[in-house]
Amino acid sequence: MNKYTIELANTCLGCKKPSCQTGCPVNTPIAEMIRLFLAGDIKKAGKMLFENNPLSAICSLVCPHEKHCEGHCILNKKGTSVSVGEIENYISDFYMNDLKFEKPAKNGHKIAIIGTGPAGIALAFILGAKGYEITMYEAHDKIGGVLRYGIPDFRLDKKILDTIEKKLEQLGVAIRKNIMIGRNITIADMFRDEFKVVFVGTGVWSPKKLGIKGESLGNVHFAIDYLKSPSEYNLGKRVVVLGAGNVAMDVARTAVRHHAREVTILYRKGMDDMPASKHEIECAKIDGVKFELYKQPIEITENSVKYTELNNNDAEGFLEADSVLISISQDPRGYIAKSTQEIQVDGKGLLITDESGRTTMKGVFASGDAVTGARTVVEAVAFSKRAAVAIEEYIETCKA
Repeated sequence: MNKYTIELANTCLGCKKPSCQTGCPVNTPIAEMIRLFLAGDIKKAGKMLFENNPLSAICSLVCPHEKHCEGHCILNKKGTSVSVGEIENYISDFYMNDLKFEKPAKNGHKIAIIGTGPAGIALAFILGAKGYEITMYEAHDKIGGVLRYGIPDFRLDKKILDTIEKKLEQLGVAIRKNIMIGRNITIADMFRDEFKVVFVGTGVWSPKKLGIKGESLGNVHFAIDYLKSPSEYNLGKRVVVLGAGNVAMDVARTAVRHHAREVTILYRKGMDDMPASKHEIECAKIDGVKFELYKQPIEITENSVKYTELNNNDAEGFLEADSVLISISQDPRGYIAKSTQEIQVDGKGLLITDESGRTTMKGVFASGDAVTGARTVVEAVAFSKRAAVAIEEYIETCKA
């Protein structure tokens, strides 16, 4: 048993009305989790966490805890909150490695899940455990979506995704890899093949461009593409990152770990205006990432970024760069909507749904980033939990 984890758990006050729980998008019973852990019921605590959030082992590592559970901890008023993420990860990791699913009896209803990212995995666990015949479709050769290809290894050990795949297989979930739904196979094909429901959890993989001169040059890369295989890139010694969200922090820190001598984030606003979490910004600073603020990029050259100084009468300047990484958000690829006219999207290409994930096409549901745009893993799980309820209601209605 980890003595340090026990010490962290003992800082919890066991509040009768835990604000940490209400601050969590999936309402994780944190006080009860810690009580069970300290009482020696780690398996019971792990089971409770998994049933509430099938991605607990991952959310405990990558969640912005200062925004959710830890940010709502009452101990913040006196100093430091309970380290919920570390405690939850210890319990969830223990449970996931110990757990062996028994394959449930099939209930005769087939569900297709497009995408094996957080939204799809959460739904597969929830409905797979209830006997639904689940088939998942993945465009890459490995499952995980943004968890595998959008989060650096130093933040998330990808071995957990391999463990998750084994658990899904134990539930009888079939996973079809290296297939992009909407190109050859369509949603119409799935309904033809007797799937009762099709769920779309494809995420957002099409990077937004700045629309400035130089963006097509060979030393310019999109952040979401770079994160898929950073070791394949030769960025040189001086790297400039354009953007200031969590993905920008991830690519900057990844570039540092791949031997860039100087990594700079160029941003048009101030430090307090950055969309990245304070924790991620602080981690970037600790890793040696520099920040150039109130500078608007206006052109990229083969060895620099030309910018306008927004707080200096729009004076122009240059920042030397061997490579430039563009990180200003992503949109959906759009293959599914283009191949299925009944599915409506908004102006950004995001799927239009109600709060329970019902799209504008009967029998098609969606959740996660494909609906909301880039959000956190735990928000995708919360959305998929609502969608799971709506899917079961829909299937029951079809049976009547």
